[in-house]
Amino acid sequence: MKKVIVGMGTCGLSAGAQAVYDKLDEILKEHPGTFSLSHTGCIGMCYREPLVEIRENGCRTIYGEVTPDVSDEIYKEHIVDGKTLSDHVVYSIDSAGDCGGSEADYLELQKRIVLRNCGTCNPESIDEYEAAGGYEALRKSLLKMKPGDIIEEIKNSGLRGRGGAGFPTGLKWSFAAQNESDIKYVVCNADEGDPGAFMDRSVLEGDPHSVLEGMIICGRAIGASSGYIYCRAEYPLAIHRLTIAIDAARAKGYLGKNILGSGFDFDLKIKQGAGAFVCGEETALFASIEGKRGMPRIRPPFPAEKGLWGKPTNNNNVETYANIPWIIANGSEAYAAFGTEKSKGTKVFALAGKVVRGGLAEVPMGTTIHDLVFKIGGGIKQGKGFKAVQMGGPSGGCIPAAMDETQVDFESIPATGAIMGSGGLVVLDETACMVEIARFFLDFTQSESCGRCTFCRIGTRRMLEILTRISMGEGQSGDIEKLVEFGEQVREASLCGLGQSAPNPALTTIRYYRDEYEAHIKEKCCPAGSCTALVDFYIDPEKCTGCTLCVKKCSVEAIAGERKEPHTIDIEKCVRCGQCISSCKFEAVYTK
Repeated sequence: MKKVIVGMGTCGLSAGAQAVYDKLDEILKEHPGTFSLSHTGCIGMCYREPLVEIRENGCRTIYGEVTPDVSDEIYKEHIVDGKTLSDHVVYSIDSAGDCGGSEADYLELQKRIVLRNCGTCNPESIDEYEAAGGYEALRKSLLKMKPGDIIEEIKNSGLRGRGGAGFPTGLKWSFAAQNESDIKYVVCNADEGDPGAFMDRSVLEGDPHSVLEGMIICGRAIGASSGYIYCRAEYPLAIHRLTIAIDAARAKGYLGKNILGSGFDFDLKIKQGAGAFVCGEETALFASIEGKRGMPRIRPPFPAEKGLWGKPTNNNNVETYANIPWIIANGSEAYAAFGTEKSKGTKVFALAGKVVRGGLAEVPMGTTIHDLVFKIGGGIKQGKGFKAVQMGGPSGGCIPAAMDETQVDFESIPATGAIMGSGGLVVLDETACMVEIARFFLDFTQSESCGRCTFCRIGTRRMLEILTRISMGEGQSGDIEKLVEFGEQVREASLCGLGQSAPNPALTTIRYYRDEYEAHIKEKCCPAGSCTALVDFYIDPEKCTGCTLCVKKCSVEAIAGERKEPHTIDIEKCVRCGQCISSCKFEAVYTK
């Protein structure tokens, strides 16, 4: 019997996967026994959702951009007649292992360790996770390894924390293991507050058991009996599937008392966060779990000594824990075979922005930015020029296209002034204004500052005021120097990582695009044509269809023209709100 699987991560559901699933369920009820129906998380091809996979006799065929009508075609042609709808196939693999489909290279260029089960297993079925080898690493850890052996294996793998700092994971575990205490905790940071980042969400939605298994193994290694997954409440599907996974693991004896007869006790709870970016910092996260306001505290003491409720605590992010079962099952040498000398293994990236293939990609450490953007990401949308990538979210920085041969690892990226971060990679094209990019991220971090540190609370506000003034064409001589001075002060005097890294977007854009800042200040123009206060709006008569959408959006009646005829903009009346350019479906409105 053919098995039909619908991709129902957040990206798939947003694209209409529920309607597709309902249509297939309706067909199955009309023709019972003709196929089985299931669902899965995101396989990474967010840009081709909704996705529907057909499995039969060891072969897989994945259809992209499926609608309810296409679902009907898939049933009639593929399921009943055995004919492939070639126009809709994005990926296929036959029983011999040969691959095809329009997006085959997207998956074939990756090495999937963290994402090994995402998009292939039903995340709400513990049986499917076990069939894929799930919980065998836990069994090995409990029944064949001592706690010290587990830590040594993680050390030898070279795994470094995937939350951004890149601290050696095995070393971190050893610190918590060395501290004597009647109670210890394992914490998973699933807060993921960076704009443009969705790696952790997709793993939790697509393979929650891998994270649970990694946390239980960590608990065994450091001697902890309790753990918390701190997940933002804006991730309802992730929380729903985590809840199902925890209940199932508890029912199977992987959580609770005397796990697998080993004498080891460990259990987990979910703590929902309210979406404060500062709670991505571990001491602020602990405060939030404890029911306090999420604010960082001074270190030392470090969490390995005094963390959650003053007890030894280990905190890693989702991706770090998801690596653990694979390392234990396959060995540290197998993991260390990927990556660079000092950055081992793979890294998951969320490709977003002006890239053709927006989605998730997992590649070996050391892969270049160019290969991520062009080989896996498919290049820049609409054939526009590649300008830069913003890495590390608001805490990161911009890396220009001229440096696209930079390797993605924990040494090369910081050398550019950016940081690896948790894996958000926003691709910018030639239309991006670097002053506006810096302003956008400073606006975010300034709003998210907890206010404890004077330099972070006030320094980021002063920087934001200067950037806003520059983008409005009101920049003054000396503004660039002030931004650099304030940025360095905020970086040096802030207590936590949010404040220490908040100036990065401004400092890196000044470092690589100082000419754009000077153009805004001296010439009162935006070279990218993006800052609305510094440009005029025009309509290309060759592209305008006279649809009148822009007319309806213009609140000052600055656009005139007959229906189905080219329109014009009265520059004197125009207030440069930008509504016309965002509403035009034919790219007829432009700036200069």
